[in-house]
Amino acid sequence: MSKNKVKPLVTAVFASTLLLSGCGLFGKEVQKKVDPPKQVTVNEPNPTKETTGKSEEVEGAMKTELYLINKDGLVVPQTLTLPKTTSVAKQALEYLVANGPVTDMLPNDFRAVIPEETQVSVNIKDGVAVVDFSKEFKNYQPEDERKILESITWTLTQFDTIEKVKLQMNGHELTEMPVNGTPISENLSRATGINIDTAGVIDITNTKPVTVYYIGGEEDSYYYVPVTKRVNNSEKNNIVAIVNELVKGPNAKSNLASEFMPDVELLEAPKVEDGKVTLNFNESIYGSFEEKIVSQHLLNALVLSLTEQKGIESVAVTVDGKAELVNDKGEKLSEPVTRPEKVNTGSF
Repeated sequence: MSKNKVKPLVTAVFASTLLLSGCGLFGKEVQKKVDPPKQVTVNEPNPTKETTGKSEEVEGAMKTELYLINKDGLVVPQTLTLPKTTSVAKQALEYLVANGPVTDMLPNDFRAVIPEETQVSVNIKDGVAVVDFSKEFKNYQPEDERKILESITWTLTQFDTIEKVKLQMNGHELTEMPVNGTPISENLSRATGINIDTAGVIDITNTKPVTVYYIGGEEDSYYYVPVTKRVNNSEKNNIVAIVNELVKGPNAKSNLASEFMPDVELLEAPKVEDGKVTLNFNESIYGSFEEKIVSQHLLNALVLSLTEQKGIESVAVTVDGKAELVNDKGEKLSEPVTRPEKVNTGSF
């Protein structure tokens, strides 16, 4: 696969407009932000106190995002169906343990990140998950250290009741990772970043992080990979910064791709209202101008990237100011796109 631009992988044919429907991009699984449910305390044998935030899913098997390491060493979400449990956060971490219960479920070319035989307990309170690992946690390779931090943080913060993460080992708080000494902030969060790419950045102190999604994998098994880029502080609008990074594409040395053509531009400033951002692109957003085709992968990556921003819940796209989207079946779509409930489910 090309390392920067790829030909359309999955496309949708539209009229001259783009106001997008969630199910049109991501299949049936879409989510809308809701008020956090009341916390539920569950006593576990550890004992561990945990609030699930997804109580309705306990009745049957449930889909969970596990942030695993791919063959290129990137931390990537893969959605797997796990057994029902009242302790979804603890279970998710247990499925990140090497040679643990996830072994027979791992997608091709992926591996678990937490050292073998590590025991885990989780205590969630006021949006903070305190994770305590057994002594086996320190048995990892130095080059995996940051990836382990990112995997744990992003896996846990998928749950509604968790915004930040603290780490312990044998009951003692970790202020740095035990092998290579990577500092651990007091409260890890998605703001800490993932697959951090600082290529081309000269003065990192004059930059801020934004996370965008590029395309990884191979034909018939593509998936979306979050990458945290550093953008100049002079760009005050994070939405514009994200679009610019999607257009710029991933690091040429990576095995990632973007379907944004280099001449894609926003024709005006993004409009944000009630959690919806509206973007007006030039016609270069079309992968094939003659047929007015827009890549569905492009739209997926755009929605995933923008909804990582606080307060952005859905995305509407127009081309030259027109907003009369028709999908590849000729159906008019009137709703903006929301983020899928889970990423990389295999359904898109």
